[in-house]
Amino acid sequence: MSEPLNPGSVIIYTGNGKGKTTAAVGAAVRAAGHGLNVLIIHFMKGLDYTHGETQALACLPNVTIKSFGQKGWVKKNNIRPEFINQARRGMNLAEQAVGSGEYDLVVLDEINPAQNLGLVNLEDIEKTLGSRPEKVSVIMTGRNADERLFGMADIVTEMKNIKHPYKTKIPARKGLEY
Repeated sequence: MSEPLNPGSVIIYTGNGKGKTTAAVGAAVRAAGHGLNVLIIHFMKGLDYTHGETQALACLPNVTIKSFGQKGWVKKNNIRPEFINQARRGMNLAEQAVGSGEYDLVVLDEINPAQNLGLVNLEDIEKTLGSRPEKVSVIMTGRNADERLFGMADIVTEMKNIKHPYKTKIPARKGLEY
């Protein structure tokens, strides 16, 4: 096992462009390659979430993946109690995992839109980040990151969409988009 990251960082990947989760997955692979313990918590991605990165990361012995969500997209005008319950379960795990120091890197995938949609409270995210031991790094992904979190972050990257195949009606492709 490698020495833990010291000090750890808080990183936010946000914006309307492609690559937020992909950047977080790359960091997770890098950390795992150095023998660090990694936890990835998927918000709004249920147990049916079988994207390529999840399948590949599950093969790494020091990477743990947990998914909290339902099948399909969560839309602002269709928030159901089970969406909120799943997100709260994910947030409870995040708070415990970050505060425990058991993991060197905790990825909170799609937490930004979960917070934006009201599934997760901003105060709970702030509390979780505030409980972070110095060695623990946290990456938060997804569109619509709350700018109030930027002050707690060491790195904030906004992905900007300039061109994407969705605009020309090319569906998501296995191996590239999922």
